[in-house]
Amino acid sequence: MAHISIVTPVYKAEGCLEELYARLVAVLGGITQDFEIVMVEDCGGDRSWDIIGELARRDPRVRGIQFSRNFGQHYGITAGLDHCDGDWVVVMDCDLQDRPEEIPRLYAKAQEGYDVVLARRGKRSDSALKRMTSQLFYRLFSWLADTEYDGDAGNFRIVSRKVVVNCRRMREQLRFFGGLVNWMGFPTAAIDVQHAARHEGRSTYTFGKLWKLAGDTIIAYSDKPLRLAIRFGFLMSLLAFAGGVYILVEALLYGSPVVGWPSLFVSLYFLGGIIISILGVMGIYLGKTFDEAKKRPLYIVSRTTFAERPQEWLQP
Repeated sequence: MAHISIVTPVYKAEGCLEELYARLVAVLGGITQDFEIVMVEDCGGDRSWDIIGELARRDPRVRGIQFSRNFGQHYGITAGLDHCDGDWVVVMDCDLQDRPEEIPRLYAKAQEGYDVVLARRGKRSDSALKRMTSQLFYRLFSWLADTEYDGDAGNFRIVSRKVVVNCRRMREQLRFFGGLVNWMGFPTAAIDVQHAARHEGRSTYTFGKLWKLAGDTIIAYSDKPLRLAIRFGFLMSLLAFAGGVYILVEALLYGSPVVGWPSLFVSLYFLGGIIISILGVMGIYLGKTFDEAKKRPLYIVSRTTFAERPQEWLQP
């Protein structure tokens, strides 16, 4: 059993992996020689898996996992957590924006009695648009989920074995690693770290992928949209009732004719759109409930660089 495990999902990162491995070995060697590096290749279609296999042949502390198809970053993190052995587990991205040199500081802070230590990105090396949309999402997520979530902290963090064991117990289809850890409520601290520029290439997260992730995450961790829809429906009914009373009073007291067919049609279409939107929100939640009821595996492993052991927590 390792003392420290590194879990990193890999997608289209053939130019980063050798550098990542070299820097991780140099940094972790200053803490302990009893470590492992779990790399989960998410079928990016490049040479990433070949490089992981070569690293594993040179150093058995490197453990590679390849999915049968592309499942996504947070499913890669899930697979890494399912297969790691460390007393402490560091989750980080593979593009070197999460600097390996910050790991000793995360580990030292954890030894003060924290089960979770977040790496808060003081100054992000991302575009202004990405920083703005990220902050907007995390504020919206915190409000809808009724929780305080630190938007300056990404996936980069160190967690204790206790956190990993409990994370393995949560097998919902919609995965958001940060939200799962935040929900557990274990003692948490944060340190400011330097956020580096990407080692090479550009982010594979398109705006469409980020939008889908944001929507799925909010639906997975909050039923507030449903409650807001109910409140909005009652508000519209109250306004309609007040408008009807006003028209009736005008007609009875002042003899005002009841006119306004154009406004009536506009109101009908407006209310019809609202009703359809509310039904759509309900339909999304129902569809996600259907996905959970099927109890499909969260991911499928195509091959590994090591012999897999039976994992009781993955059994139905």
